[in-house]
Amino acid sequence: QLQASGGGLVQPGGSLRLSCAASGIIFSINDMGWYRQAPGKQRELVARITRRGSTNYADSVKGRFTISRDNAKNTVYLQMNSLKPEDTAVYYCNAGTPLRVARADFDSWGQGTQVTVSS
Repeated sequence: QLQASGGGLVQPGGSLRLSCAASGIIFSINDMGWYRQAPGKQRELVARITRRGSTNYADSVKGRFTISRDNAKNTVYLQMNSLKPEDTAVYYCNAGTPLRVARADFDSWGQGTQVTVSS
């Protein structure tokens, strides 16, 4: 089970830190991904972190978002800075093999957390 939290309403240029707590999985052996889905759009991969800590980002968030993980706490984070209105979406996390994370190939998604960037 994966539970995302930390979303909210923030003004453009602001920051938020999302958290995703995992249970029922061996967290440390899984790659982790943060995804988002805006209204009327497909879910997209925003950032991913391998089990060894290597990271990748979508071009739209490079330099603004940072993904990290704490294996001791079974938690992955997404620090989002310099937020823009186009970052508005429901953010989800998921865990799996590198290929599954890259392809968002999951049957089950948690509730997600809403991020709204607006003045």
